[in-house]
Amino acid sequence: MSEAIPGGPGPARAGPLRSPQGLVAGLTLITLAALALWLTRDLDQGTLRSMGPALLPDWLAIGVGLCGLVLVGMSFTSDGHGLDRWSLRGPVLVILAIVAFAVTIRPFSLGAVSSPGLGLAVAGPLAIIIGGYATPEARLRDLLILAFLLTPFCMILFGDLLNLPIPIFPQKFAELFPATWSQKQILRLTAAFFAGGALLVFLLYPRHHNQSVDAADHSGRI
Repeated sequence: MSEAIPGGPGPARAGPLRSPQGLVAGLTLITLAALALWLTRDLDQGTLRSMGPALLPDWLAIGVGLCGLVLVGMSFTSDGHGLDRWSLRGPVLVILAIVAFAVTIRPFSLGAVSSPGLGLAVAGPLAIIIGGYATPEARLRDLLILAFLLTPFCMILFGDLLNLPIPIFPQKFAELFPATWSQKQILRLTAAFFAGGALLVFLLYPRHHNQSVDAADHSGRI
C-alpha cells in the first residue's frame, strides 16, 4: 500500500486522486485563464490581418486553460507529488512584479503619488528581475541575461511586427535621437542595445557553479 508523502517524489494517492499537486496546479491555471478571458471580454479581437488588443491574450488564456485541463486529467491517472508547505515569498514577489510593471509602463497616479510612463524598455526588465527572485535559487546575473533578451524580443514582436499600441520607451528617450528617425528605427536600435547588454553580462560575469561540500567525517557519521 502506497503512503502519501507531502512534497515527496512518491505516489500521493487520496482516493482516485493520484497527484494533489497536479490537481491544484491545473485548477490554478484554469482559474487564471477564466479571469483573463473575463477581464478582456470588452476588448476587440480584430482579425489575423489587423489584430486587436484582445486577440493575443485571449488565445494565450485559452492555451493556459487547456494546459490546466490536461494537468487536472493527469492528476487522476498518473502518480505525482503531494502538496508541500506554502511559502509567501513566491506569491508576494510575483504580485509585486506585476504591480511594478503596471505602474511603470504607463503614467500612473494615485493621490499625490505619480510616476511617468517608462515604457516596456524599463517595465519589462524590472518585472522580470523582481519576479525572478520569487525563487531562492535566483541569481542576478541570470535574471539580467533573461531580462535583456526577453525584453527586446517583446519589443520587436509587439511594437514592430504586430504594431500593437504598447509604450516602448519614455518620450524623453525618443527625443534624444534625430528627428528624422522613425519610432521603429529607435525601437530596433534599443532592442539591439539590450541584446548586446545580455551578451556583455554573459561574457564578463561567468557563472560560478556551486561546489559540493563533503560533510562526512569519514567515521561513518554525517
